[in-house]
Amino acid sequence: MAQSNYEFQPVEGGVPIKMWTRGVPVDDRARAQLAAAAKMPFIFRHVAAMPDVHVGIGATVGSVIPTKGAIIPAAVGVDIGCGMMAARTSLNASDLPDNLEGVRAAIERAVPVGRSVGRGKRDTGSWGSPPPEIVAAWATLAERFKRIVAKYPKLEKANTLVHLGTLGTGNHFIEVCLDEEARVWVMLHSGSRGVGNAIGSWFIELAKEDARRWHLNLPDQDLAYFPEGTEHFDDYVEAVGWAQDYAALNRRMMMTNVIAALRREIVKPFEAELEAVNCHHNYVTRENHFGENVLVTRKGAVRAAKGVMGIIPGSMGAKSFIVRGLGNPESFHSCSHGAGRVMSRTQAKREVTLEEHAAATTGVECRKDEGVIDESPRAYKPIEAVMAAQSDLVEIVHTLKQVVCVKG
Repeated sequence: MAQSNYEFQPVEGGVPIKMWTRGVPVDDRARAQLAAAAKMPFIFRHVAAMPDVHVGIGATVGSVIPTKGAIIPAAVGVDIGCGMMAARTSLNASDLPDNLEGVRAAIERAVPVGRSVGRGKRDTGSWGSPPPEIVAAWATLAERFKRIVAKYPKLEKANTLVHLGTLGTGNHFIEVCLDEEARVWVMLHSGSRGVGNAIGSWFIELAKEDARRWHLNLPDQDLAYFPEGTEHFDDYVEAVGWAQDYAALNRRMMMTNVIAALRREIVKPFEAELEAVNCHHNYVTRENHFGENVLVTRKGAVRAAKGVMGIIPGSMGAKSFIVRGLGNPESFHSCSHGAGRVMSRTQAKREVTLEEHAAATTGVECRKDEGVIDESPRAYKPIEAVMAAQSDLVEIVHTLKQVVCVKG
C-alpha cells in the first residue's frame, strides 16, 4: 500500500484529525466543525477527513467518526443511507442513439424525480399509484417498519411506499455514462427519501432533548448523542439500520426501472449489471478497527476496505470513478463520496451564470436551467484533485463520463 497521504491536525482537548486534503481547499469552518466532533469524549483514536470535506448540518460532510459507547444521530444526518449504485451494461457508445433526448425522457417517465408541493396535489417526486414491483419490494421492509412505528407512531405518516424507487432532489441524479472503453454504464445517487428524513429528524431532536435533560455540556447541540445501553440508543440503531436497507432497496428499484426504460428506447438487446456496485455514503455501522469493535459513522464517505468496490462521482459534466478499496487503516477503511462542495447552493446560484453552466455541461444531455445552477461543476472541488489526494485509500478501476444526467 502507498504511504499514507494525510495531514495531521492536533485538537486541544480532543483526539487528532487526520485529513486527506493535500492539494484541495478546506474551509476553516469545516476544520472547526471537525475539531468540535474530535472533542467528544467517546471518539475512538482520531477523526478522519476525506478530500471532499466541507461544512455540513450536524457534522462535517466528508468525515469518518469512529465512536465507542455512543452514537451521534446528527452525524449520520437525515438522508440516512444516501449512496450510489452503478451497473455496467453490454452496450457500447455506438449502440446509443445520436440524440439522447429520448433516453433522458424515458428515464424521467420511468422514475419519479424532483419534488412538488401544493394543497391537495400529489408530489410529482412520488408514485401516485405504486406499480406492483414497488409494492412487492416494500413488503420486504414493512414488518420491521411496523415495529418502529409501534414505538414512534408519528413516523407512520412518512412517505414510505410512495417514495420507494424514486430519485428526490438536490444532488441526487441518474446518469448514463461511458467508461474508458466506451462501454455504457447506468449510475445513480439517492437515499432513504422522506421516511429516512423523518427518522433522522425525529432521533436528532430526541438526542437533543436527552442532552438538555442530562445537562450535557456539548460544543455544539448537533453533537447530542445516545449512550450505548440506553433505550434510545437501541431504538435508533434499529431505525437507522432499517432506513439504510430502505435506501439500498430504493436504488435497486430505480436501477431496475431505468434499465427497463433503456430497453424500450434501445432496440439492441443487452445485458445489465455485468459489474454492479451499491454503496452507502451516509450511514453508521459496527466494524473492527485497530483490534477493537467500534461504531463507524461515515458522513459523506464510502467504505474502502481492501478489495471492496465503491463509487466516487464527480459533478454534472465531470468524470466519476469506480474504485477498489486499499484498506488503509488510518482512514478506517474509508474514501471520499464525491468531489465535495466549494460553494453553498445560495452562492452558486448567485455566481454561476446559465451560460457558464451550459458550457460546463457541453456534450451531456441534461437540464441547463436555473433550477440546477447550484449543482454546476464550479460549485464543486475538481474531482481529479480529490482523487489525487486519496491515492493511498483507493485505486481507480473505471473512469466514467456521463452522456445523460437526470436531476430531480
